[in-house]
Amino acid sequence: MPRKLLAIAANTFTETVRQPVYGVLLGATLLLMIFNVGLAGYTLSDDDKLLTELGLSTLLLSGLFLSSFSATSVLTREIDNKTVLTVISKPVNRPVFIAGKYLGLMAALSLAFYLCFLGFLFSMQHRVLQTSAMEFHQPVLVFGLGGALVTCVIAGIRNYLTGKEFITTALAIGTPLLTVGAVACAFLGRSWELQPAVKGLPGTAVFAAAFLVFCAVMVLAAIALAASTRLGQVLTLVVCLGVLVGGLTTDYLLSELAGRSMVADFFYRVIPNFNFFWIVDAVNNEQPIPVTYPIYVVGYAVLMCGSALLVGAALFQRREVG
Repeated sequence: MPRKLLAIAANTFTETVRQPVYGVLLGATLLLMIFNVGLAGYTLSDDDKLLTELGLSTLLLSGLFLSSFSATSVLTREIDNKTVLTVISKPVNRPVFIAGKYLGLMAALSLAFYLCFLGFLFSMQHRVLQTSAMEFHQPVLVFGLGGALVTCVIAGIRNYLTGKEFITTALAIGTPLLTVGAVACAFLGRSWELQPAVKGLPGTAVFAAAFLVFCAVMVLAAIALAASTRLGQVLTLVVCLGVLVGGLTTDYLLSELAGRSMVADFFYRVIPNFNFFWIVDAVNNEQPIPVTYPIYVVGYAVLMCGSALLVGAALFQRREVG
């Protein structure tokens, strides 16, 4: 059973990263991280706080679109093209198939989220230019933009000469290259002067906030995969977007009604509360985040993922794929 599960997960990971939409959304997210540095400069004060909020919002929306489009690519299209029969016809239980698909999908989304987080980290290291006299962060430009450019050039040349997939080559080269660049920028100032790593990195609260956003992406991926067992690409995206918006507004709309109405109480408990994953206000206001809080949120995310996958397995159990 574990061998079948890992085989399905590995195939799903490979299939996901080779999808054109995966590379397009990943590249678009990294470009938005660059634009966020300029957009955050239009506030009258607290530009860096806005940069933090824009970066984390970009990570969340990127996870939403990647989850929706990738889930439909690895499941709905297989059902429509009847290629799922090659697996289901073998002694593989449908719940195991769904679990393997989710593991492979999460592996691909984890890699994409990590690269997007590196782009967010570069933007935080660069900071917003408060005045026209303020210099660009030269190491960020060299290791960040330069590393991304080198990655694209090498991947493009390899694709042209050998026919290898552009995105897989870019991921193999860009992941270690940008990681080394982000670490190097932590020890280098705006004009290449050496500095303590603590000065070149954002606070631990920012890392905690990004991790919780990743937990939200985990939940969205499970919901997207469950919806993909019955719905197409557009409707899956609508469902995920509706759950995200509902989860962000559930405290405001249903918290007071939950104690007076059974219907409101039901929806308040069933809809995933994404406010648990969004701690940007606490980060910007420099409020202390208890160590136990991320642990509780991870447990909540695991329960929500498990619930969504069980629903997806139940829906897929009776889905006609022949």
